[in-house]
Amino acid sequence: MKKTLLAAALTIGFAGVAQAETSVTLYGILDGGIGYNRITGTTNRGNVPETAGQNLDGKIFGMINGVQSGNRWGLKGSEDLGGGLRAVFQLESGFDLGRGTQAQSNDKNDRLFGRQATLGLASDSWGQFDLGRQTNITSKYLASIDPFAAGFDQANIGAAFTAANTARYDNMVMYQSPGFSGFQLGVGYSFNADGGQFADRDIVDPVTGAVVGNTKDLNKKAITSGLRYANGPINTALTYEQVKSGFTGSTNGDNVTIKSWNLAGSYDFEVVKLALAFGQTRNGLFQSQYNLATTPYFGMEGLKVNSYLVGLTAPIGAGKVLASWTMADPRSNPDNTPGQSYEKQQTYSLGYTYDLSKRTNVYAIGSYAKHVDFLPDAKSTLIGVGLRHQF
Repeated sequence: MKKTLLAAALTIGFAGVAQAETSVTLYGILDGGIGYNRITGTTNRGNVPETAGQNLDGKIFGMINGVQSGNRWGLKGSEDLGGGLRAVFQLESGFDLGRGTQAQSNDKNDRLFGRQATLGLASDSWGQFDLGRQTNITSKYLASIDPFAAGFDQANIGAAFTAANTARYDNMVMYQSPGFSGFQLGVGYSFNADGGQFADRDIVDPVTGAVVGNTKDLNKKAITSGLRYANGPINTALTYEQVKSGFTGSTNGDNVTIKSWNLAGSYDFEVVKLALAFGQTRNGLFQSQYNLATTPYFGMEGLKVNSYLVGLTAPIGAGKVLASWTMADPRSNPDNTPGQSYEKQQTYSLGYTYDLSKRTNVYAIGSYAKHVDFLPDAKSTLIGVGLRHQF
């Protein structure tokens, strides 16, 4: 049941002009448990002595949080404007359950509502238009096809399909059509996908006085788009993403346009739901799951990665068995350095969820990945059990 009384109190407290046709809902997810994670290997790619690579060996056993679903709380609401038109908003903040600190924030961007901050207009007839920080289309459409629903840490589809790894763009305008016989279209444009927008201003060399660039070129402009069909047991999606990388200090990584297209589908046979996906990303990565060697929108001109997913979901009473294999296959060597090795990253995952009620469930996850971030000897093992509550 929605928190009607609290929502009403929030509406009065924040606005002071609550009306019968206005609604505000407080919601959230709490996810915590106990788990074990071990990473082994080095960052060495094979062209220098093994001791030259950074040692990645490490393991931890203890509390885990936000594994099945990222911890969050949020407010969403709408106001009836008449004629079928509604004003809508959503503010969603992520947090670390173990420490009570904000998520989606860093030294560069101190975000209060890092998961989503949007304001828009919606209509059942023509769709919805939103302004603000929000998830890209690929992440939205592929999450419902992934057996792990874009959750469960390294088990999720984003480990191989980086454009689907819950990538969020700042400063975005997005349009999503209503459903037409199962079809839906989405398209969005970001003026700067990561951080505040830079003005159109020349950058002048302080010594020579020569114009060496323009600050507007620092904007990581992005395009997100997709078409999906969801009707009965069938769920399919075709998406395209494009974003300009930021400054990496790499000769082949600065201001590179990263592109990705993805095709995915699932069919529910009732006794089991099967899922398949294929995609290709060029000139970098969107959002790495492991973050061992990359940052968001990491440009690497010449890199081409083919991504694959095979998965299944099988209901067992009040629970579900989840399983998937994903692979990110680098089809090129962007370093152009003899001896450099980019290996196929493969992840094998098995999970289980059991509903204690409509809002509370327990889960277990086991996942093993090899050649993490395409490194020849980097491996990651994740085992955990947890409890998730939605309100």
